[in-house]
Formats: sequence, structure tokens, C-alpha cells
Amino acid sequence: MRVHWTNTAIEHLLAIYEYLSPHSPVYAQQIIDKLIRRSEQSAVFPLSGRMVPEYETQDIREVIEKPYRLIYRVKSEQVDVLAVVHTAQLLPNKL
Repeated sequence: MRVHWTNTAIEHLLAIYEYLSPHSPVYAQQIIDKLIRRSEQSAVFPLSGRMVPEYETQDIREVIEKPYRLIYRVKSEQVDVLAVVHTAQLLPNKL
């Protein structure tokens, strides 16, 4: 399987980097790298993430890379990363 990052998820990554980088650009890049690596693991084991409780559908799953939730949709040929949100944030009604 391959990983496809949606525009929304890419915007989330950029926002995370922009928020963290004024304090520590190195730390900000480390967090982004960890999230990208985590998405690649989801492509290898797509059903290993738990179902997202807010959406209650089998194909939308998440893995936690503290303090973020990486939310993705499992498709037959790829994993679509839909969002990266802080664990303290509420998810939108629809992704």
C-alpha cells in the first residue's frame, strides 16, 4: 500500500511546524518526521489503527503519535491521511 496525504493533512503538518518552529526548528522537524514515519507504518499495517470513535466507520482509523492523532482512511490500494490533530482538539463533524 502507498500513503497519500490529503491537502488538509498537509496543511495540518505545516501548521504544526509553523507553531513549533519559532521555539525550536529542530524539534518541529523531528515531530513532522515522526508523523510521516507513523503514516508509513499505517500503510504497512492499515488495520492496526483503532476505529475513530467520533466517526464509527471501519475504514477511518487513527494512530496516536503523542500528542497528535493521525487520522487516515483505508482504501484497497492506499491509505489516505485525512488529518493530523492535537489530542486536545475536537474533530470536525466530517473529514
